[in-house]
Formats: sequence, structure tokens, C-alpha cells
Amino acid sequence: MSRVSYSRFRPAVALLGLSLTVLAGCGSDAPTAANTGSVAPDRIAASSTTEVASVTTEVAYSAADANGTVTLSAKPVKIISLSPTHTEMLFAIGAGSQVIAVDDQSNFPAEAAAVKSDLSGFTPNIEAIAGYEPDLVVISADMSKLAEQLSQIGIPVWLGLSATSLNDVYAQINQLGALTGNGEAASALVTKMTSDVEAIVADVPKLSTPLTYYHELDPTYYSATSNTFVGQLYAMAGLRNIADTAEAGNDYPQLSAEFIVSQNPDIVFLADTKCCQQDAATVIARDGWSQVNAVKNGNVVAMDDDIASRWGPRVVDYLRAVVDAVKAAAAGSAG
Repeated sequence: MSRVSYSRFRPAVALLGLSLTVLAGCGSDAPTAANTGSVAPDRIAASSTTEVASVTTEVAYSAADANGTVTLSAKPVKIISLSPTHTEMLFAIGAGSQVIAVDDQSNFPAEAAAVKSDLSGFTPNIEAIAGYEPDLVVISADMSKLAEQLSQIGIPVWLGLSATSLNDVYAQINQLGALTGNGEAASALVTKMTSDVEAIVADVPKLSTPLTYYHELDPTYYSATSNTFVGQLYAMAGLRNIADTAEAGNDYPQLSAEFIVSQNPDIVFLADTKCCQQDAATVIARDGWSQVNAVKNGNVVAMDDDIASRWGPRVVDYLRAVVDAVKAAAAGSAG
């Protein structure tokens, strides 16, 4: 694991006849110290007067990321986020006031949407980013090249990969909390999310036969298997994914209308309501879909595209919506 350290100051601390030991840490609201030592008076005169000794310390904000560890010597107050998911995390842990710019896809929460967003997360411009003189840039997934370029010009970067589980979500929230000086708020958020998820899952109906579902990414029938992050959320709700048998080795297969109809899913989840204006009416109008259980029983569920494609704090809301849909479908089949 590599370690990237960005040092901006070295305050001197005066000590009187004492030894100072400072332990570096991670995940706390308060800044931690690194590269510390201890000192003692050089000599004690016969008159018992003591010379003042000094020690150099380095205050550090540190957290793991996809490339190793990022360490800052001061709390970042000019953060740029080029990842909508991590923008949501930053605002959720109370770091919103430290964010000075976001990418053009960061639209939640409302406070984030109000932040200057003239930067592209898809085609990032190094000069435009550097123009903000940020003390931290937060990026995600396939932007490792950008991380390298920014690091070369002395701009600290935190890189978070796409989550593969809820534990990844919790870890990234805590990492950003530690790095931005919001560790306590991050820990509290993770605790609440964990508790909410447990309560939601406990409310999943106990069925002798699992209900089946189809998750739609766009109207050309791209879907996601249970191996994906969103697929794991559906599995937590006790559902069986029709896409799992569609194409071996492909976690985002393109299904056919004929395949979907033949699988006769009990619930259809539409994650293309914003991008592609899909809803229950458009699904009902599709050729051959009128006899699909989900359509016949009114279990075509419109989901939020953004939440479906991100792994921020709102995954709890997504899971809750899925379980509510399962409860409705189960109640309808029982009736």
C-alpha cells in the first residue's frame, strides 16, 4: 500500500520539562499528529532553572483510499468532488461547507446542486481543477489516471472505487470523515445506516417461494445481476433475479423482451425513469407485456435512477423502496 502525504505546516510546541508523545490516528473529528517525538531539558542548572525545549509536530488528516493512504497536514477547506456518490457522502457527514466545486452530475442534496458545478467528471480538465486551488479532490472508480496527474502537480486526491457491498459504503463514509475532519459525524451516519438496514431487512416478508424481479437500466433491456451492488440490495429483500441466468460472466447483460416475458417476473423495477421517461404506462404498452405478472398485478415500480446507480447514504432509501414493493407484491399474491 502506498502512502501519499501532503504537508503544509509544522507548528512548534514549547515544552517545559515535559516529554510529549502524540499518537497518530484515523477516523476522528479532531486532527491527529504524526512524525512526533519527545524532548527533555538539555540541562538543569544549580538554581533549578530549566531551559525551554521545543518539538516539531505535524497535524494530520489521514484515510485509506483505493491507492493506499492519503494524509493531509491540515483540515481541507477547499474540496472538489468529481463523484456524485461521494458528493452525497461529503454533505451527509457535514463536510458540505468545505466543498467549493462539484462535477456537473452532482445534483443531491439541494445544497450540493447549488455549489459551482462547471467541472466534468467524465472528461475532467486538469487546468480547470487546478484553477480552484483545491486542497483535496475526491474522485471515484475509473479516474486513476486523473489521480496520478493531480498528484504530480501537488494536489491531494482521494480515490474511492465502486462499492461491491454495504461494508464498502460504510468504509468510504468513514474514510472521508477521517480525511475531512468529520469522523464523528461519519461514524454516527454509518451507525444509523446500519440500524436502518437491519430494521428494513427484518421487515421482509417470509415467503415459501421467492418472488422474481427484473431490474431495468434502460428501455433496450440492459439489466444487472445479483453479483452487482444493486443486485445485492435486491437479494437482501429476498428476491430472485431473472438476469442471473441470462449470460454467464456478464453482470450487466442485455436481455430481450422475449426472455423477460418468458421469465414472467413478479416485480419490474424501472431504473430508467429520469433518463428515459419509463413508467408503468410505457411498460404496459410494450408488445407482449400485458400478461407478465408484474404488469397484471400492478407491480411495476418506478425507482430513482440516481440512487440506483450510486452507493451513497441513500442506498437505505433504495432498499426500503424495494422491500415496500416486495411487501405489496406479496400481499397481492396472497389476496
